[in-house]
Amino acid sequence: MENKFMRVEEVAAELGVSASYAYKVIRRLNDELKAKGFVTIAGRINRQYFNERVYGLGKEDHNNVRS
Repeated sequence: MENKFMRVEEVAAELGVSASYAYKVIRRLNDELKAKGFVTIAGRINRQYFNERVYGLGKEDHNNVRS
């Protein structure tokens, strides 16, 4: 089963950035989620939300992506 949350190391690797910048990205995305009323975890980001915001993938698009 795939983990629903990404940690900073995974975000940094996915984006090709430093860990400190990945923390900034996670913080920004978590702030967006908090503003929408969601509970967030510091240093982690929901994988689905990350994909939607970074790649523009919605629920329907995410299922059709080929590796």
